[in-house]
Amino acid sequence: MKHISRIFAAAAVSLAFALPANAETTLTVHYPMPGFFKNVMDTISKKFMEENPDIKIQFASPSATYEEGIQTILRQAGTDEMPDITFIGLNRLRMLNERDVAVDLGPLVKKEGNMAERGFSDTILKLAQVNGKQVGLAFATSNPIMYYNADLVKAAGGDPDNPPKTWDEVIALGGKIKALGNGVDGIDFRWQGDDWMFSALLFGAGGKMLNDDESKVAFNGPEGEKAVEVIERMVKEGGMPVFTKPAGEQAFAAGKVGFEFQTTGALVNTIKNVGDKFTLRTAKIPLIDPVNGRLPTGGNAVVILTKDTAKQEAAWKFAKFAAGPYGASVVVPGTGYVPNNELAAKSPDYLGDFYKKNPLFQAGLSQMPVMVPWYAFPGTNGVKVTQTIVDNLSRIVDQSAAPKDALADAASDVEGMLPSQ
Repeated sequence: MKHISRIFAAAAVSLAFALPANAETTLTVHYPMPGFFKNVMDTISKKFMEENPDIKIQFASPSATYEEGIQTILRQAGTDEMPDITFIGLNRLRMLNERDVAVDLGPLVKKEGNMAERGFSDTILKLAQVNGKQVGLAFATSNPIMYYNADLVKAAGGDPDNPPKTWDEVIALGGKIKALGNGVDGIDFRWQGDDWMFSALLFGAGGKMLNDDESKVAFNGPEGEKAVEVIERMVKEGGMPVFTKPAGEQAFAAGKVGFEFQTTGALVNTIKNVGDKFTLRTAKIPLIDPVNGRLPTGGNAVVILTKDTAKQEAAWKFAKFAAGPYGASVVVPGTGYVPNNELAAKSPDYLGDFYKKNPLFQAGLSQMPVMVPWYAFPGTNGVKVTQTIVDNLSRIVDQSAAPKDALADAASDVEGMLPSQ
């Protein structure tokens, strides 16, 4: 018996040396906003590792926001701390590209062949391009929508089945909801944190951040004036208090706010937080200019950072998987983001029937035709520029400055931060 055991043992050793070693590649992945993406990332990575047992995914500490995320990556660039893959806000891809931190995915896309067959149309690929360079693959894309408390709308004399279509209607109904009393507010507009929701108003009026050659500020033109005027009217006429972002979200979920305007990416969390406290509805966000108005595309892209050839091959597999139809089929129902992969959106194997069964998700999907890229300011001061805009919006909301004065101050300061031509 011992002799037979020795034979099997020897055979096993011989076989082990005869077969090629199945080396495991470990990829370190960084991502932002764990409140939105932790469960999504865990699900996608688990499925990916099941299908690719030779690749292990481990996560670096996530960043709380897109702004913190880009600053973390730029600090770690070129050091041992830098992850192999990161997920970066679409408006910060330009900063990575200008510093030559990200791997150019263009050759990998070209080698792949027909990416459209896998749901990556040219339109979707362009979301993560900078000056024609493929810096990443769009992973989660969003647009701003209207969330509303159907019970409060009805109590204030509105029709929950026909929500406001214009800002005038929103502000008027918000004022009526505020007048209901009992600690109820009319509107929460998520202006804090970055320039995204301001750009929703600016782009919605047909405006733009800078002029065509990016030498001068353009957001202080007539379109920008209309945008900040709407913010002031929300405060003075629509019953919008000075909320922090978390406080506004909590008040809305508690049934104390009529309308909330923010990313469709917050939808799943909002549904969970609202529960059965009131009837939650969603609708399109109004455009100041219904004909020429557009909406910014929020979200992030998966970016490869590692310069190691073997790791790049594994990272490309993960990037395609995460941004592909399976990844999109996890991101959309897991967050509320709109699908960044056309195959996922159309195929019954993924999200084909999802929107019919989940009407709250339809508002974001219906706005996809008017989505344009989230503007990325040139130069090294992108984060400071964003904060300057936010600081001046704060002055409008707390009524310490007139809209035109705050807009003029923001424009003057931002112009001084632009790269010299």
